[in-house]
Formats: sequence, structure tokens, C-alpha cells
Amino acid sequence: MPEHLSTIQLAAAVFLTLAGVVWAIGVLRLLRRFRAQALRELAAARLPFLPAQRTGPLRESVELTPAEQDAFAGLIRQLGHR
Repeated sequence: MPEHLSTIQLAAAVFLTLAGVVWAIGVLRLLRRFRAQALRELAAARLPFLPAQRTGPLRESVELTPAEQDAFAGLIRQLGHR
């Protein structure tokens, strides 16, 4: 305990530190709550003046003939040995 500080000053410093930590935790929780709420509202309210956006390219698939399947399997076996 520092000699030049009284017990009341040390208690006040501890109290102010704890109050600051509690305040910071409260502010962070409020920011998270309102951020999540704002994101939900933004997702719910589409902007009518913007065109619809696709998230990515559509998935494509091609049917392979049995000969193509065998050739592909052979290629995979060759690449697997490297």
C-alpha cells in the first residue's frame, strides 16, 4: 500500500476501476444487442430500388457416359500415385 495515499483514496480508486469495468461490459452488451437487431431489420427490409443480387454462380452438373466415368477414375488413380 503506497504510503502517501489514504485508505479512502485507495478504496475510491478500486471503486472507480470496478465501475468502469462494469460500464464497459454493459456498453459492449448493448452494442452487440443493437447490432444484431439492426442486422435482422436490414435483412428483413429489402431495398426496392436495388436489383436482386445473386450470391454466387449456379451449380452445374453433367451426366458422364460409362466410358467417361472409367477414364475419370483412371485419371484419379494416376494422380493419386504421385
